[in-house]
Amino acid sequence: MEGTYDFGLVGLGVMGRNFILNVADNGFSAYGLDTDPEKVDALRLEGEGKKVDGTTGKAQFIQHLSKPRKIMLLVPAGAPVDAVIADLLPLMDKGDLIIDGGNSFFTDTNRRAEELQAKGVHFIGTGVSGGAKGARFGPSIMPGGEKAAYELVKPIFEAVAAKVNGEPCVDYMGAKSAGNYVKMVHNGIEYGLMQLISEIYDVLKTGLGKNNEELHKIFTDWNNDRLKSFLIEITSEIFVQKDEETGGDLVDIILDKAKQKGTGKWTSQNAMDLGTPIPTIDVAVSMRAISSFKSDRLKAQNLYPKPALPANLPSIQDIEAALFFAFIVTYAQGMTQLVAASKEYHYELDLAVISKIWRGGCIIRAELLEDMRKAFTKKNDLKSLLLDEDFARKLNASVGGARKVAAFAISAGIPVAGLSASLSYFDAFTTGRLPLNLIQAQRDHFGSHTYERLDKEGIFHTEW
Repeated sequence: MEGTYDFGLVGLGVMGRNFILNVADNGFSAYGLDTDPEKVDALRLEGEGKKVDGTTGKAQFIQHLSKPRKIMLLVPAGAPVDAVIADLLPLMDKGDLIIDGGNSFFTDTNRRAEELQAKGVHFIGTGVSGGAKGARFGPSIMPGGEKAAYELVKPIFEAVAAKVNGEPCVDYMGAKSAGNYVKMVHNGIEYGLMQLISEIYDVLKTGLGKNNEELHKIFTDWNNDRLKSFLIEITSEIFVQKDEETGGDLVDIILDKAKQKGTGKWTSQNAMDLGTPIPTIDVAVSMRAISSFKSDRLKAQNLYPKPALPANLPSIQDIEAALFFAFIVTYAQGMTQLVAASKEYHYELDLAVISKIWRGGCIIRAELLEDMRKAFTKKNDLKSLLLDEDFARKLNASVGGARKVAAFAISAGIPVAGLSASLSYFDAFTTGRLPLNLIQAQRDHFGSHTYERLDKEGIFHTEW
């Protein structure tokens, strides 16, 4: 039937198919488009009995959608998004809405919004987190752009999003590319948390000799306490997964080269542009790059023997405290970047709202996010979680464990770049006087870059 479907979706891969089925499950009729007929057939098969259908023809797709049309794109970021928009635009009417649900770089979103606005078509860049399962059963959704345009799709997004205490994990993020930007930083935090978990795994396995069954129990216990989170939960499950071919533990057979799609790098690069330090996220990106040098690492391993393990091993409690501490610091870095970006790009982000919608559905969901929501609700201009009294208590109680674990790992030659970066960031942020006065003196000495003084205002230069 023409003109009767509530929602259209382009890109019927696993994410797209799961998202459109989620829409149909929640009482909205949905119509999909993909150039691959097998993907359209897969949608029809899985969606049998639901108000969902699909096609390979763009004209038919457009004709089946009710006006104003609401079309979501779940295609790879970059040129494919522009290609799909260019393909559909001649068939669309003024007042229709295009939603980019991929991991587009935020400046691309700004450009597309301006181009489409000139043609009378609404556009919102929307971050979607939760992976394939989240798309099917409830993701966290981060829309940004024209607020009036978001209202067109708000009932659908609120229906399909994950729910925490009855609250949907979706809300309007802010103007222009706010949605894609928030998702980018979400992914940067994700990089940091995953790096930290991998380091703690190494400390437990290499340093304390824990086997996979013991690791499963440790991470399961942690997931039942203050570290409760999606990433800790799936980590506990990984340790008991068997390899179908060998019967061994799958985690031990996986090559230690971690790949990346670019959102972590974008987060790091943009933080540099903003002058906002996020060293844990920076080093998480770098460690993935270092992991790619597998053959070189194997050669270097033979040139540089590791030191013997120290006699004093950290306790499981110390290691849990170290991870809890570094988790908080990583979230704090990402949130501080959002504060800076909101000011620079005029997003008007509400970090309490962002914390709220990250509590469920997304990859970085964690119990800690409810505490963050409370902190930013209590003080909406909070510049850093490290300046919140409740988080200060948490950090003061756990930093000792972080220092013990870092010292042990460094003495044992176990790389803990993320934990070390978290500690250094914390120590620098909580130090009233840093040795950077010497750096400014050096700059003035060799380049006449001037300096400021503690005892009076003004700009000064010395002939050294």
